[in-house]
Amino acid sequence: MMNFTNIKLIVSDMDGTLLNDNHEVSQRFFDQFEALKKKDIHFIAASGRQMQSIQTKLSKIQKDISIIAENGSIITYNNKTEVLLELHQNDIAIAIGLLRQVEQCYPVLCGKNTAYVETNDQEFISKLAEYYTEYTVVEDLTTISQDAFLKIAAYHFESSETYIYPKVKHLSDHLQVVVSGANWVDISHPEANKGYALKKLQEDLGVTREHTVVFGDYNNDLEMLQLADYSFAMANAHPQVKNTARFSTKSNSEQGVEYILDQIISS
Repeated sequence: MMNFTNIKLIVSDMDGTLLNDNHEVSQRFFDQFEALKKKDIHFIAASGRQMQSIQTKLSKIQKDISIIAENGSIITYNNKTEVLLELHQNDIAIAIGLLRQVEQCYPVLCGKNTAYVETNDQEFISKLAEYYTEYTVVEDLTTISQDAFLKIAAYHFESSETYIYPKVKHLSDHLQVVVSGANWVDISHPEANKGYALKKLQEDLGVTREHTVVFGDYNNDLEMLQLADYSFAMANAHPQVKNTARFSTKSNSEQGVEYILDQIISS
């Protein structure tokens, strides 16, 4: 067994990691959270999801945790929300233009207040509603201006890595372009990633990598996994994540996060 006696900070991705395959948080985790609190261990939920969506999933404990949302573009710490990095309108217009050329691709413009889509396709809207608690259907994504824009997420029903990523990967010379899930590609500010936000929170909390545990499953978790001595790839993780993390745990459907949390609590 690993020595977890000095752990002060636990960071977990949501989809494919803390959430099961039905996008649910287990009661076991909520019970464990109370035990972690007694040990003065802080918890951060870190996701490509919208802030409001993460707050809904973790509503029982949201006042006691920090949140990294939209892949590091926005955080909540001490119950205060701070936008860290925004996309420029010109970059939004270019990216949306490219995404519109990809068949069966559904772009989402992620604002601080709400997410914006330019489709009424009900099959997609039902998927969107799982990740975005607040969303608005508009005529044209490139004409929206009254919000702080954190990210563009693009969805493909078959494979984001196969169909979307090749069409936008050249934008990575001046933007962050990452395959964030089997069906999603995220485009954001060049410095925006979960690691950027986690580094800021580690500094604010006075916690170093030696005292940090991180769990992840997809490529948008790579930077934050590198900020923890105790980095765990889920059994269901992308190969790049397994190569980056120092340790592994069970899959999200087998409660791999909770499996390690039990060891931390009993250490």
